[in-house]
Amino acid sequence: MKTEKNRVWNFENEVDLEKCGEGISRKIMAYSDDAMCVVNHFEKGAIGAMHHHPHTQITYVAAGKFEFTVEGEKKMVKTGDVLLKRESAEHGCVCLEKGILVDFFTPMREDFV
Repeated sequence: MKTEKNRVWNFENEVDLEKCGEGISRKIMAYSDDAMCVVNHFEKGAIGAMHHHPHTQITYVAAGKFEFTVEGEKKMVKTGDVLLKRESAEHGCVCLEKGILVDFFTPMREDFV
């Protein structure tokens, strides 16, 4: 099932996994006009291409290891680490060890739905 805007209860096992790139898939878990939560699954070696958008994004590394580039600065992150990417900050990543990233956006990403 696809998550509906403003749905209060969103169970992981009921939300469809969408392929969104080579070795990358996501579940849009919940959203309103103001915010969105997306769970991204990465295979080792998958690349989140460099990009930017007009949303503030917080990324929680739920599993795995990644090399992130944010505004030209590269750092390795692992399970438990968090990144804050302000609106229009250019960013991307390479998955070094199979993992999961949980993204929170404000406002919500209309282009995802």
